[in-house]
Amino acid sequence: MTAPLNPPPPPHDHSANAHQVWQTPPAGAPMAGAYEEDGPGMKTEAREAAVLTVLVTVCGALLGLLWWHLAPQVPLVGDRSGNSWVVYLKDTEGEQAVGVDGTFTLLALAFGAVSGLAAFLWRRRGGVPLVVGLALGGLLGSLLAWRLGVWLGPTSDVIAHARAVGKGVTFPAPLRLGAKAALLSWPFAAVLVHLGLTALFGPRDPEPEHPGEVPLTPAPQ
Repeated sequence: MTAPLNPPPPPHDHSANAHQVWQTPPAGAPMAGAYEEDGPGMKTEAREAAVLTVLVTVCGALLGLLWWHLAPQVPLVGDRSGNSWVVYLKDTEGEQAVGVDGTFTLLALAFGAVSGLAAFLWRRRGGVPLVVGLALGGLLGSLLAWRLGVWLGPTSDVIAHARAVGKGVTFPAPLRLGAKAALLSWPFAAVLVHLGLTALFGPRDPEPEHPGEVPLTPAPQ
């Protein structure tokens, strides 16, 4: 008798480990070890950024009220020469006009710092849409504060105001913002504070246990 040429098949193993074949996942398939918790979707981030823009813009009304109330007044004096009126500065060396711009700038920086902190506490993840909404809201809030302060301040018709108060009587000049660059103080401070807080205290992405190693997944049964 001759021995069979083919060796007997290996014993059948019913364990789950015997049927698992490890392979790299196909392109586009989720890999094992991927993060379970992702950030909000782009639509959600855009919606949150729009809400933030509106809230920050509305706060510009408070900035305008504070600027109108705290800004120094620039004194003017009217003089009559025949039938015409001439208005001039009472104190030609005064720095009240500079103080008006400085008051607006300091208030805008404070509002920017507070809004940047509030945005970080509201959404610690940050994100480009949130930063854009914060900057846009700060700019619109500054514009609203500027126009509201001018509207609440003294009339811009200084000749009519001089006639109303009389010759030689001091009256305040219209509230004006000479340095238009001050309008950028709010968005600049808000973005700077928000990015700084996010960099220091924002969430960190988890690092893989074995850098450079491609995770493997078992093939489907």
